[in-house]
Amino acid sequence: MKKILMIATGGTIASKEGADGLTPAMTGEELASFVPGIEDKCELDILQLMNIDSTNMRPRQWVEIRDAIMERYGSYDGFVILHGTDTMAYTAAALSYLIQNTPKPVVITGSQKPMGNPYTDAKLNVYQSVLYALDDSSCNVSIVFNGKAVAGTRGRKQRTRSFDAFESMNFPLLAVIHDDRIVRQYSGPLPSEEELVTYTHLNDRVFVLKLTPEAKADIFELLNSRYDAIILETFGIGGIPEYDDSFEKAIFGWVDSGKTLAVTTQVPEEGCDLDVYKVGKKYSEHPGILQAGDMTTEAIVAKMMWILGQTGDRDEIRALFFKEINHDRTV
Repeated sequence: MKKILMIATGGTIASKEGADGLTPAMTGEELASFVPGIEDKCELDILQLMNIDSTNMRPRQWVEIRDAIMERYGSYDGFVILHGTDTMAYTAAALSYLIQNTPKPVVITGSQKPMGNPYTDAKLNVYQSVLYALDDSSCNVSIVFNGKAVAGTRGRKQRTRSFDAFESMNFPLLAVIHDDRIVRQYSGPLPSEEELVTYTHLNDRVFVLKLTPEAKADIFELLNSRYDAIILETFGIGGIPEYDDSFEKAIFGWVDSGKTLAVTTQVPEEGCDLDVYKVGKKYSEHPGILQAGDMTTEAIVAKMMWILGQTGDRDEIRALFFKEINHDRTV
């Protein structure tokens, strides 16, 4: 019988109603006791790593989760992480970069309603996550939620209340799960143990800047002392205002000073391409400006923190950014 480690971190799934609203209060042991049948599927151990609202999840805790997995990696066949939904996509992406090419699945799940709620989605999500972690074809980091398995770099929370909270952005679902049946919709080669590579360092000096009409380009100056990289969410497929030359000066000044800039779009689906319109084309060939293509913003943030945690060399940054990892971008 396979062995699974369930790592509890808090989130809505573990929350109880208090005087100030929902707050994580249930332990991993308590959560597992609510899910009938999982004890018959595997040997299940539970680690209570933290118990926080995922709004408070930070890069240092991503590394803590990574460390908990790798310290116990040889003792288990798979890992299930119980996590809040609000930052689940960021954590899934971060773990995809911190733990690469793992033949042992790392599955992240949670719920839209607490485990103790009579109408909760938590029981099925936990049960199906364990099933997915036990499957011989599962590998790498993924999100399992509401019967869908999503690559860890492609998940996004699209709905705040519905049980069908997560979508796979610009990439097929890995699988759908019906009761005890896993139906694969994407199959790729399983990594070997020799391909596994892990990392421990992140640079959290990364900022997401969303363009809005009449946004002022001098924001780049204000960010200069606090951040090493900006992820610029442009209009449409890659539009940057040119009603004057302020953005051109600010952007080229930022990258020419040695800092990093990645360009993406505010539009959730289909990605960006700076070459299409005149308002983007001038930025497309600068070696310090990285086009994110169809990556999610969550994945760009995590990948940039991982890259800058490994190197400050511009050529290496560029090479790592364009390297496909856990299906994070269409090549």
